[in-house]
Amino acid sequence: MKLIFAGTPEFAARALEAILAAGHEVALVLTQPDRPAGRGMSLQASAVKKVALAHGIPVSQPERLKDPATHEPIRAACAAGGAELMVVAAYGLILPQAVLDLPRRGCINIHASLLPRWRGAAPIHRAVEAGDAQTGITIMRMEAGLDTGPMLLARAIAIDAQDTTGSLHDRLATLGGKLVVEALARFDQLVPVAQPDDGVTYAKKIDKAEARLDWNQPAAILARKVRAFDPFPGAVVTLAGEAVKAWRGAAVADGGRPGQVLAADAAGIVVACGEGALCITELQKPGGRRVTSADFLHGSPLRPD
Repeated sequence: MKLIFAGTPEFAARALEAILAAGHEVALVLTQPDRPAGRGMSLQASAVKKVALAHGIPVSQPERLKDPATHEPIRAACAAGGAELMVVAAYGLILPQAVLDLPRRGCINIHASLLPRWRGAAPIHRAVEAGDAQTGITIMRMEAGLDTGPMLLARAIAIDAQDTTGSLHDRLATLGGKLVVEALARFDQLVPVAQPDDGVTYAKKIDKAEARLDWNQPAAILARKVRAFDPFPGAVVTLAGEAVKAWRGAAVADGGRPGQVLAADAAGIVVACGEGALCITELQKPGGRRVTSADFLHGSPLRPD
């Protein structure tokens, strides 16, 4: 098929690479504008743009798609004999109905959840944070609503007890590439299925303010947040008055005053929570690197309260 592809981060780049490897022609890539990144805050191309440029595919990077003038590259790519379908994956911009109507065979989306659970911007984070036993990829037809379109294909995977958003992202990105290639190969045979009304949840965008953990919450919830916020934004905890990032932690059967340090040694820093305690085994000081609790305590000794 001749396609348009819209996406921005690594999750989408994996899908684009799979589509190209399967022999499909991509006439145009839509991705978000280059953004400042890194210590020098220099402009960086998105992961999808890098793949597109490596394959010589034209790229369009509108700030938004409200202005009809920004639709012209899409309209041109869909002109007679051109792209017949648009594939969208983690693009980050809302596609207005006027854009959805341009490809003659419509638009499909690669969504990183089992719809209708976790519609929205951060389905991987929210699945880990909620303690879900499984998630997956849904290929759906796009419509104007937020991830409300009929489903074409879905595949589930288990969420391991040690999965972080980062590790789960990588597995889902690979699955997303495989499933969209399968969907394209069987496109004419796929029967759209309306999403059920029951089980709808929304995965709101991650806010950095969520990163700071509240010791009054149960340890089991905080342990899930630590995994959900890895690699972004990183769970922030306060130890001896200093804010540090906690990258690895587990709930343990211990207790005390919320925020009380119960133990601090090579086995971990154990802090009492509203229910149980959190044993932190990997931490990071501002400007430092991730280290084990043993290495952390060499430079920042802590004593049990």
